[in-house]
Amino acid sequence: MNELNPPERINLIAVKWQDGTITDLEKKEFEEWYADFEDVLEINSDESHEEAERRLYNLIVKRGNIGPKRTSKWPRIAVAASILFALGIGGYYIDKQDQQQFAQIQIKNDIAPGGNKAILTLANGQHIVLTSAKNGQLALQGNTEITKTADGDIVYKQAGGQSATLSTSVYNTVSTPIGGQYHLTLADGTNVWLDAASSIKYPTAFTGAERKVEITGEAYFEVAHNAAKPFRVQSNNQLVEVLGTHFNINSYADENETKTTLLEGSVKVTGLNGFKFIKPGQQAVLKGNNLNVAEADVEEAVAWKYGYFRFNDEKISSVMRKLSRWYNIEVVFEGNPSDEGFNGKISRYKNISQALKMLEKTKAVHFKVEGRRVTVI
Repeated sequence: MNELNPPERINLIAVKWQDGTITDLEKKEFEEWYADFEDVLEINSDESHEEAERRLYNLIVKRGNIGPKRTSKWPRIAVAASILFALGIGGYYIDKQDQQQFAQIQIKNDIAPGGNKAILTLANGQHIVLTSAKNGQLALQGNTEITKTADGDIVYKQAGGQSATLSTSVYNTVSTPIGGQYHLTLADGTNVWLDAASSIKYPTAFTGAERKVEITGEAYFEVAHNAAKPFRVQSNNQLVEVLGTHFNINSYADENETKTTLLEGSVKVTGLNGFKFIKPGQQAVLKGNNLNVAEADVEEAVAWKYGYFRFNDEKISSVMRKLSRWYNIEVVFEGNPSDEGFNGKISRYKNISQALKMLEKTKAVHFKVEGRRVTVI
């Protein structure tokens, strides 16, 4: 897997610090990076949420690129987002009084987050539960060996360690349940991350003139470059074609849009009535028969892959759909859902109570948790 870029690295360390899984080396790395801003990040309890966030953001941007790994390639906005997230601000502001109010919120039946869970379905119909499967070889299909690594990833390669592109292709499927996610490496070296309630169907070896897979739900791709053999992803009424690039597709059946977000490279997106080319930082949005291109909030689009939720002026109905897939909950609305936009960022590895408390901070919604049913009030 590719290394995270510096802003993503800092966000990851911040999450691990909050979760208590940070190592001594990571803690030292974060402290050195944070030291550049310690003098400007004082919080005035008299400030409103908006005033505090605006002041801190402006100070961060004014300072420019930061940390011991300074480089002009760091986008200033990403750097600011990293710091706000690390401080626990991330779109909402908590003063001492708010912290006391948070402590009074009680959720009797807390719900743990999802994790690495998936089922591998072989061409012969055999199902392998990847969560409980032992590391090592899982199956041999033709000349293609399917193995589970010590990291829990699934890797396809030709028996003997050679490329799998010469073996006869048969199709496998990896499916994640609600509350699951998984990573696999296809026969050509392409890396795929599946979000909750998603699936990918793919050949065990790419033997033809193209590399084609089919997905449902949400998936992030880092496609191995091969100019002679384009990589194509089929989803709901859409075909994405690339040669080698990084992109995310959100194509859940319960969403009214299919969104393809490009991080690097070039992508051709084809809908029912035409096609569009998108550039890094752009997003193709397919709604019905209409295919349009817009500037993307890349951080929000790929937040799930890096272990957190990112809400950017997002309606509560959309927020709760994301939470329901990850926490495996039933969501019930008492009254009409609010049209207010919610902003914030929180680790996906927190119990649901932490996410709900963050949303309740807005005072626009409240929650009641009974078993796995969450009522939005």
